[in-house]
Amino acid sequence: MKKVLILAEGPTEEAFVKHILGPHFLSYDVILIPKIVTSKRVKNGPDFKGGIVSYPKVRREVIRLLGDTSASRVTSIFDFYGLPNDFPGRCIARGNALQKVRFVESAFEKDINDRRFSAYLSLHEFESLLFSSPSEIAKTLNASEKEPELRAVRNAFASPEEINDNPKTAPSKKLRDHFPQYNKVFFGRLIAGNIGLQTIRSECPHFNEWIASLEKFLIA
Repeated sequence: MKKVLILAEGPTEEAFVKHILGPHFLSYDVILIPKIVTSKRVKNGPDFKGGIVSYPKVRREVIRLLGDTSASRVTSIFDFYGLPNDFPGRCIARGNALQKVRFVESAFEKDINDRRFSAYLSLHEFESLLFSSPSEIAKTLNASEKEPELRAVRNAFASPEEINDNPKTAPSKKLRDHFPQYNKVFFGRLIAGNIGLQTIRSECPHFNEWIASLEKFLIA
């Protein structure tokens, strides 16, 4: 069985990897193991987990994971939205949102410089994937009457991944505006599970590229 270590931004992404991506790859004899970024290490007591504080901290985490020689692949799942400016390529990336993401991913990989590492950044954040199915968002949150509003958000963009990354209009902000009870970890995994991986892949091209590249590398 092949093993893939995935450095995750937080518990939302960790749950997504475990419950949505994990079963898909396990069927191909590949186990995905998410590891949440350590934002602060302490001598006594548990380390602080979650959130991208700075690139040097992320780099150390990636190098540490690559130290596991039993891992066939090491990858990441971070939000491009809110990524620190000290990330490779972050301040000089140009073009549309997708071009910027690809540029930073490439710069990230070049800096790590290990053939087993591939970078993935959500465009713009994890919640964009949930807009692959506005109807499932509404049903899961027991508010079917809000589906038209959610669908209007989705239809304003070519794909869910392109939903605006402005702090006032980011996907997570739109969900909280409509559903104050929205909890990223619990509802994020639940909604994604109800939508299904194949639908998310068909609606989100950049996400699908990441999954397809892992499949190509890992599945004989």
